Amino acid sequence: MAQENHTAFSDFILLGYSDLPDLQGLLFLVFLFIYTEILIGNGLIICITVTDLALHTPMYFFLKNLSFLEICYTSVTLPKMLVNFIVENKSISFHGCAAQIYFLLLLGGTECLLLAAMAYDRYVAICNPLHYKLIMNKQFCLGLIAGALAVNMPIHVGQTYLVFILPFCDSREINSLFCDIPPLLELACADTNINKVSVFVAGMLFVIMPFFLILASYVNIISAILKMPSAESRKKVFSTCSSHIIVVSLFYGSATIVYLSPRSKETEDINKLSSLFYTILVPMFNPIIYSLRNREVKASLVKLLCKKNVIQCFECT
Repeated sequence: MAQENHTAFSDFILLGYSDLPDLQGLLFLVFLFIYTEILIGNGLIICITVTDLALHTPMYFFLKNLSFLEICYTSVTLPKMLVNFIVENKSISFHGCAAQIYFLLLLGGTECLLLAAMAYDRYVAICNPLHYKLIMNKQFCLGLIAGALAVNMPIHVGQTYLVFILPFCDSREINSLFCDIPPLLELACADTNINKVSVFVAGMLFVIMPFFLILASYVNIISAILKMPSAESRKKVFSTCSSHIIVVSLFYGSATIVYLSPRSKETEDINKLSSLFYTILVPMFNPIIYSLRNREVKASLVKLLCKKNVIQCFECT
């Protein structure tokens, strides 16, 4: 039955915002600006964390990897979105749709675990500073990144496989800007309870559990900060965590709405906006948040710009 339905048509149609034909050109320009900002902003973060020796610490090692993930993550969906804004044929092949879902899940799940690793890094730095270098050594940090990828890869292969063995009905229109599991399940002609359970379990594993690890880390961090004698010390220490807290709140809040909240016709537009938020807007805001709220990053950016003669020398002194 599944094979018969798959051979009936070879692609899906991504509806996106096709109900707003007069705004397609404007949407193309807006999303092109966002994608360019993501590439430049996160690219600059990677550049300064690689070239500036002062930023060769575990905190910036994780930030560098986060920026790389954000570039990869948005590149899975945004180029296809941009094409769909300017062409009438908004189709995506079965294999292309499966690849898009797999890499979205892989990179998104890895980012959740990476954000938890970043919270643990801040916990060790603030609550156990004497053993920080011993605990957060290079091998351990690399192991956290490799472990996050290794855990995600097989689980999301299974998730994607479970979706694409389903028989699909005559409709091939996905009410989304990109391929994702929840809107794709709405097209299935079979019982999708197993898929919904697998989505929920994966959500618990890669969204809720890392979130509680982050929460536990910050409970201990806040407790340690409150015990510090001076207000200046508390402010300085908290400033090293504030950027991460903002990013975590934006990413986890929108991802939870999409994957763990009940879906209905009434919430389709909300889910569409939420999926845009965590796949596109959060990666756009990350470099801004980390650069504006981090003195070391700002100082490194100024040094980089001075070397490239982008700003006047007197501004660098």
